Amino acid sequence: MKKFVNDPKQFVPQMLKGIALANPDTITYVPEYNLIMRSDAPNHNKVSIVQGSGSGHEPAHVMVVGPGMLDAACPGDVFAAPPSDYVYQTAKIVASDKGVLLLVNNYTGDRMAFEMAQEMAEADGIKVTTLFINDDVAVQDSTWTVGRRGVAGNFFVIKAVGAKAEQGASLEEVKAVGEKVNSVTRTMGIALTACTPPAKGSPLFELGEDEIEVGVGIHGEPGRRRAKLVSADEIVDELLGAVVPDLPYGSGDRVALMINGLGGTPISELYLLYGIAAEKLAGMGITVAKSYVGEYCTSLEMAGASLTLVKLDDEIEALLDAPASIVNRIF
Repeated sequence: MKKFVNDPKQFVPQMLKGIALANPDTITYVPEYNLIMRSDAPNHNKVSIVQGSGSGHEPAHVMVVGPGMLDAACPGDVFAAPPSDYVYQTAKIVASDKGVLLLVNNYTGDRMAFEMAQEMAEADGIKVTTLFINDDVAVQDSTWTVGRRGVAGNFFVIKAVGAKAEQGASLEEVKAVGEKVNSVTRTMGIALTACTPPAKGSPLFELGEDEIEVGVGIHGEPGRRRAKLVSADEIVDELLGAVVPDLPYGSGDRVALMINGLGGTPISELYLLYGIAAEKLAGMGITVAKSYVGEYCTSLEMAGASLTLVKLDDEIEALLDAPASIVNRIF
């Protein structure tokens, strides 16, 4: 294993400290709870948006805290749900008069931590509710999960609820728009290689040089099947063949298309995949109105990519277009 790391147990705290030091005017780090939050939170004129989940998926979620996105993120250790007490304390610290929306990618540990935290916060009189995100179409009758997993498509939910909250919408209105976006978002990914968590020091799973994992989870969970490596055209066919019929998306639809890197894939290959997917969607009569290419929800250094489609309407498109300012910026 080759990584920039000191003590693996300090990997996440040292990462969070670096985020705060790089953004001293906008981000506050509360080390007791792994909490990264907007320095101006809570804003009592808006609903506070909180997400957690395990670390190792950056920029999700600690690098998307800022106006128009998350008010706070409380990550767990690498690939581990945050302790429920961390989520509870985060909700207390950023709670506004308009309430708190907890966003949860649908994994067993995250569900348990956030549901317990919601109960504790409610006992304190905090107005809080939870929205579960489950965009991964790869999961079919799985005994590994509590249903479909939340993967890269969760970024569209974050963006929409973040924008809606900035408009001063109520907690009920913000949650409703998040549920709508989640209901029209579908994702599936393919891995070319495994990832190596710092504390483990070895790959989570083995793939042969000529093998791919089709439908892999962002923690290396098994996908739909293991297959031989094929061309980029055929990989896009595999992903679209799973995602498009699932909603389904059809001729005449306007969509957002995201090609998300899993941490170890060159941006050139992601754009190659994007171009193929955009042309194939056009051939189906589906209009790509909004484009996203890059790393949004990664799995450490796993080579691979996921494809996400979001069916757009005027409200969703406007919310995706709304301004946002986050740590994970280019300039």
